Amino acid sequence: MNEGTKDADRTGDGTRAVRAGLPEPVKHEPTLPGPVFAAHFHLPGEVTGPYLYGRDDNPTWTLLERAIGELEAPGREDVETLVFASGMAAISSVLFSQLRAGDAVVLPSDGYQVLPMVGAQLEAYGVEVRTAPTRGDAQLELLDGARLLWIETPSNPGLDVCDIRRLTEAAHARGALVAVDNTLATPLGQRPLELGADFSVASGTKQLTGHGDVLLGYVAGRDAEAMAAVRRWRKIVGAISGPMEAWLAHRSIATLQLRVDRQNATALTVAEALRQRPEVSDLRYPGLSDDPSHKIAAQQMRRFGCVVSFTLPTRARAERFLETLRLVEDATSFGGVRSTAERRRRWGGDAVPEGFVRVSVGAEDPEDLVADILRALDESAE
Repeated sequence: MNEGTKDADRTGDGTRAVRAGLPEPVKHEPTLPGPVFAAHFHLPGEVTGPYLYGRDDNPTWTLLERAIGELEAPGREDVETLVFASGMAAISSVLFSQLRAGDAVVLPSDGYQVLPMVGAQLEAYGVEVRTAPTRGDAQLELLDGARLLWIETPSNPGLDVCDIRRLTEAAHARGALVAVDNTLATPLGQRPLELGADFSVASGTKQLTGHGDVLLGYVAGRDAEAMAAVRRWRKIVGAISGPMEAWLAHRSIATLQLRVDRQNATALTVAEALRQRPEVSDLRYPGLSDDPSHKIAAQQMRRFGCVVSFTLPTRARAERFLETLRLVEDATSFGGVRSTAERRRRWGGDAVPEGFVRVSVGAEDPEDLVADILRALDESAE
C-alpha cells in the first residue's frame, strides 16, 4: 500500500493500528507528538477554540481519541470517542450520565466484579437495577421499561458470550440505550457499534495498551446528545487521563494487531492443551470449537481474546499451581505481553469456584508457555 493512501482506504487491522490517530505530517515535526503537559492554555479575548483548560481537553487526548475511534468504527464520521482515567471511570460515565432516579437499568449478573458496587450506588440514587447472566441472552427478559442495557461480552471472568445484535435490536424496540463493555474483545475482536450498540466502552488498561503500565478507559458512541452527556460527566467528576498515560496508550496501539494475533493464537493453543488434562474442568475459551459460546462468538467476533479460564479441584491445588508457574506471573488484570494468572475467588466478588483460575496469555513463545503450564499442573498435583 502506498504511503499516500488515505485513511479511509486502509482496510487492514495492522495498517490501521499503526497509523491510527496520527496528525498530518509536518516537516521536522515528530510523527506522534509528545505528551502535552498543560493545565491551562493561552486564551485571550473570547472563550473559543478546542483547548481551554486541562480538565476539558488536551491535544494528546485528541490524537488518542481519534485513534481509538478509527479502530472502533472505521470510516464513521459520526462516532465520538472520549478517554478517561480508568476503565471504571469510563463505565461510570455512561451509567451515571444516562440514568436518572426512576429509570431502570439491566446489568449482567456475571460481569466485572465492581459492577455490583456500581449497581448499589445506582440504587441509592433511585435507579432500579435488574440483573441477569450473559449466557443465553438472559437479559432479554428484563428489558421492558428499561432505560439502559449494559452488556459485557465475553463476560469477565466466565467468558460467556451473548448475541449483541439480537439484544440491541430488542432493547431499541423498547426504547432503551445499549452499552457494550468491549474490554475482553478489543476493537480488533469485535465492534459493538457496528452491531447496533449505542456505546462501546472499555478499559484500555488491558489489551489495548498491553504492557501493564497504564490505567485508561474510553467510551465511543454514535449518538451526539448521549455523548455530550458523557463528556459533561467527565468534566464534572474530573475523571481525566494524564497526558503521559494517553501518549503511552497511543504509542502502544501501533502494536495492537501484532500483540492480539500472537496472544489469541497462543490462547487457543493453551486451551487445547488444557483440554487434555483430567484435573481441569469447566474450561472456557470462545475460540474452542466446542466451547458453549463459540457459535455466537464466531458470528460477531473476529478474534476471540487472550483470556482462558478453567477450574482446578480445590483452592489448595489452584494456589500450588500458581506458585509453581515460572513464565506466568500471579497478578490481576489481563491483556499484557507478559502472561498472568490468578485464582479469581481470592477477591470475593466473582461467583466462581474456589479453584477457578483465569489465565491471561501473553506474547511468550507458545511452546514455552504450554510447557510451563503443563509442568506446573504436574508438579502441583498432590
